[in-house]
Amino acid sequence: MRVTKTDLFAAGTNGYHTYRIPALLTTREGTVLAFCEARKNGPADAGDIDVALRRSFDGGVTWEEMRLIADEGTNTIGNPCPVQDRRTGRIWLLLCRNAEDGHERDILAGKASRDVLVMWSDDDGGTWSGPRDITAEVKRPGWTWYATGPGHAVQLADGRLVVPCNHAVLDPDAGVSGPYRSHVIVSDDGGETWRLGGIVGDGTNECMLAELADCSLYINMRSYHGRHRRAIAYSRDGGETWSDIAWDEALTEPVCQGSVIAGPDGRLLFANPASERREKLTVKRSADNGRTWPEALLLEEGPSAYSDLAVTADGTVLCMYECGRHSPYERLTLARIQDW
Repeated sequence: MRVTKTDLFAAGTNGYHTYRIPALLTTREGTVLAFCEARKNGPADAGDIDVALRRSFDGGVTWEEMRLIADEGTNTIGNPCPVQDRRTGRIWLLLCRNAEDGHERDILAGKASRDVLVMWSDDDGGTWSGPRDITAEVKRPGWTWYATGPGHAVQLADGRLVVPCNHAVLDPDAGVSGPYRSHVIVSDDGGETWRLGGIVGDGTNECMLAELADCSLYINMRSYHGRHRRAIAYSRDGGETWSDIAWDEALTEPVCQGSVIAGPDGRLLFANPASERREKLTVKRSADNGRTWPEALLLEEGPSAYSDLAVTADGTVLCMYECGRHSPYERLTLARIQDW
């Protein structure tokens, strides 16, 4: 096994204070797309935030320079969640938007709005459409907080596009929202239209998806149930409905985003800070659809947080993750894992 690392985005470079919220996609042509939020003036989740992209044409060895693909002035635009319709080659990027001063606490209180957007590329990420607002299609009245991904979405064997999301519902009497719940949005026409799919149980949040060998859909979720374990559920109807939540005792978490992907060999890969603190970014592998995780590879001993996974055509595993010496938010690093 060989592991090589490349820093793709570093705090304080290219005029941005912090880079966070990684998302990866390998296209049918073999291009690797690395997305993230470029936070202009500080590390906070709201403010002047844009979406940045770098591309690689050699499996993640070398990279184009960073460029911005979504910038709405001082507004926040982020939570990148890419997926490709491999029948047409079109890449869809789901995003969320709020005003510069639209902090999550204000959105949860119903005092600020949160929109859902989609944009697309027909040339492997070379050029992009402007964002289209799909909020009315995928967000119910009474929902306040809304987040796509972050991390990649999936296309099922039948062609359906399924995007992992989460939301919260306002209690108008109390003036607060909650609890968070994971859900999915789906498209059955190659991304032209989108609609709400199934909703998972209370206390779940940022989530990722994988289609299993039996065509069932596995969702792996950040959990607020006080267990420091990942929550999981399954769907046998393409994400229309979900099973009750269970907790995977093998997947420790500090209440943080994590990433999951089905490899071409049928094994599941999972990455997160495997600790009750944001540290020890680890990739685990399962050969039995996530029932057990006997293989683990520690990528970062120290501070680390959000991540996303991808696999190239030759089986190289890619993991882009947040890390640093003193804080998890100093840089976004890409690890290439070969011959594992």
